[in-house]
Amino acid sequence: MIKKVGIVGFGQMGSGIGQVAAGNGYEIVAVEVTDDAFRTGLKYITKSLDKAIEKGKADNDYKQKVLGNITGTTDLHALADCDLVCEAVIENMVVKKQLFTNIDKICKPEAIFASNTSSLSIGDMAAVTDRPTQFLGLHFFNPVPIMKLCEVVKTLDTSEQTFDVAFQFAESLGKACVTAKDSPGFIVNVLLVPYLLDAIRMYERGLATKEDIDNGMMLGCGHPMGPLTLTDFIGLDTILYIADIMFEEFKDSHYAASPLLRRMVNAGYNGKKAGKGFYDYTKK
Repeated sequence: MIKKVGIVGFGQMGSGIGQVAAGNGYEIVAVEVTDDAFRTGLKYITKSLDKAIEKGKADNDYKQKVLGNITGTTDLHALADCDLVCEAVIENMVVKKQLFTNIDKICKPEAIFASNTSSLSIGDMAAVTDRPTQFLGLHFFNPVPIMKLCEVVKTLDTSEQTFDVAFQFAESLGKACVTAKDSPGFIVNVLLVPYLLDAIRMYERGLATKEDIDNGMMLGCGHPMGPLTLTDFIGLDTILYIADIMFEEFKDSHYAASPLLRRMVNAGYNGKKAGKGFYDYTKK
């Protein structure tokens, strides 16, 4: 039974996972590289909760409950008695493998390990531990407190018991869960990334303006956000990174990034977070 949850990496994704888990009564141990990084994660949570209170979707008692259930540290040894540890660190296999190698020696033998990766192989991470049967993916979506989906990713070695416990944990956070096999992109990104890349190629070839591409998909297909706006929101660098991983795996042109996307990322046009992408976010 999961009661205490460790989260390694407390940026936007990690803090979002921490917020919804703490709000559902779990004790959270958040590990970051510095105290300042942890405090930044707490600021994300506080801002999110304040917005929810403004909209009447939460109250101050709930806010205090969430914050009261979260403890921050820079010491991985604080994860020793956690029932589940979920990593949300940088999307880099070398970094993730080193992390799991380290905490495998620290955490209790029965603890479950999970990765929030959106594209990397869960099985490759599990291979560096002595608990591959207790390893799986829990891919939440950003922003975690709002997005309802969680992809629960099962490797070749994940035991049924581990999968069931983790699935129930994600459901207890109010998430609608889908089961995915351990293949790059899982379900959502396998379908989403080619769609975004096709929209970028259409714009690159001058077949339509960016506004018409976005409006076409919003008004013609009922999408809440057009593909180029969505790419800006996710981050052009993130889409490029995922596309390159999936192309390397599948060798399918659907996952091949266009020259325009690569040039924009190289120039720092990484989307909304950078202030510029397909659209300019420096002006309201």
